[in-house]
Amino acid sequence: MVDFAFNFSGRVALVSGGSSGIGRGVAMALRDAGATVFATGLPGETVADSGDGIIPVALDVSDQTGVNALLSHIEREQGRLDVLVNCAGMIRRQAEYDIDTFLRVLDVNLAGTMRLCTAAKPLLARRGGAIVNTASMLSFFGGALVPAYSASKGGVMQLTKSLAIAWAGDNIRVNAVAPGWIATPLTQALQDDASRSAGILERTPMRRWGNPEDVARAVLFLASEAASFITGTILPVDGGYAAN
Repeated sequence: MVDFAFNFSGRVALVSGGSSGIGRGVAMALRDAGATVFATGLPGETVADSGDGIIPVALDVSDQTGVNALLSHIEREQGRLDVLVNCAGMIRRQAEYDIDTFLRVLDVNLAGTMRLCTAAKPLLARRGGAIVNTASMLSFFGGALVPAYSASKGGVMQLTKSLAIAWAGDNIRVNAVAPGWIATPLTQALQDDASRSAGILERTPMRRWGNPEDVARAVLFLASEAASFITGTILPVDGGYAAN
């Protein structure tokens, strides 16, 4: 009998951007599955321990020194890392044609993912770990108002494939989810715009906004032993939006 229960008991997970939105949903799902979960938020955000069993950590993923310090802390405190989920990201609609803004978005979304992947690699290689990055439906097509976000998420897709090839010999699997229109604070303005929301739902075959739990379940699958022969995959979680 094949058991596809997602049991992460005894495992340690790190979720960047885990203080809100999709990242928060992923952190809670991993916690519920039994993992010890470190969830990062930007310095200055509310990352205090809320008593929910998730360990909050302040981290700017564009700060290499901070990234290295966090992985060293996890090694000292836990002695292992089994799952890395990169959810930290930013978007600046209608402002990304400014070159400084463009570079900042790439630094957080793409370079930040690479910083955490490379810093976590030694710990993940000890037991054969899993990385799940956050790509986007805009990894597959462009966004006129968000050129930096689109470019960064296209980069995350190719980075995921490249690391999957490079690190398979270290028994590290690297995959990504590609969320579509998910109801989070980042999309609140679009949700509140009746015309824009109607257009999104009209193109989405499942006729609803996704929620963080939809993405979290896909992350759990990719990080679990049920996906033990899956690496280099970009899994859309978009209600069929990109297929339409």
